[in-house]
Amino acid sequence: MTEAPATTSASRMDPALLARLTGGLGDRRTIEKICADFGQLYSDFLPDVFHSETHLNVQVGYAGCEMGLMSDLIAEIGDDCVVADASLRNWCPGFLLTCGNAFVITLMEHMLGATADTIEEPVQRPLSKIEIDMAVMVFEKIASVLKSGVNAPGGFEAIIERPVNAEDRPKPAEDEPDQYAAAFRMSIALGPVETEFSLIVPQRALLKTTVVFPKSKGQQGKAQKEWAEQIGEQVRRSQVTLEARIKLQTLTLRTISKLAAGDVIPFFDTEDVHVDVSANGKEMYVCEFGKSGANYMVRVKDNVSSDDEILRHLMS
Repeated sequence: MTEAPATTSASRMDPALLARLTGGLGDRRTIEKICADFGQLYSDFLPDVFHSETHLNVQVGYAGCEMGLMSDLIAEIGDDCVVADASLRNWCPGFLLTCGNAFVITLMEHMLGATADTIEEPVQRPLSKIEIDMAVMVFEKIASVLKSGVNAPGGFEAIIERPVNAEDRPKPAEDEPDQYAAAFRMSIALGPVETEFSLIVPQRALLKTTVVFPKSKGQQGKAQKEWAEQIGEQVRRSQVTLEARIKLQTLTLRTISKLAAGDVIPFFDTEDVHVDVSANGKEMYVCEFGKSGANYMVRVKDNVSSDDEILRHLMS
């Protein structure tokens, strides 16, 4: 008869007690103090970062912290936000950045030229691919303040994975070990639109952290022109599916009901064939139909919408 393996004292120990003894769980007062220090750091410096690069006035405030298992904190963030997994060498190998979709949508509208009096609370929805590109830069700004405020040697930049809508973040493997973490939440407002961003960080990293406040609130960021160029480059690299619609000659229902494979329906136009090109249901260009070698093609003749209108539509 095979003897059962001996149960070690570590396996019998309460997980919370084991985490506390090994530096993975702190007392509530200590964690709240560290999170509040991060809240002060972001309140003081993140508005400067955004203003120096966009000339937009962003209000940031500390909204509190929550503690628990990392999986539980992530499960509570909801669907109306964008998230990105991140790491910072010599500080934390894995933490999560979150930001309310409303802020990213509103920031995109401002960068496309919308004025404050035309901005309204956006409808809650997942971000489009181009808005996800904007979220990349939002998280870079959040991470830059984090880097400036933690006592991590080496001066390394945070590594941020490509953001995704919260509902699209892959579920962790069932055998992946959980850990105690804390989520410190920050309110962020741009004009009349206010939402939150947060960082969900393992307590093991927080307990080794001393938040450092830079001497000057003036952040040396990129110029507004460079920021706009970054956005433009992201937009240019985004893939958009175009659709072309050609008007055909009218047919009777009797004829249509008898169409079979190989039958031909003539174009409505007899010379230059008129083509309407659209994306995401928005008409964009008036084109003419033609052929180049063995390939069929359309040639742009006129814009249906202005450049700004086209961009605004494709962002949504």
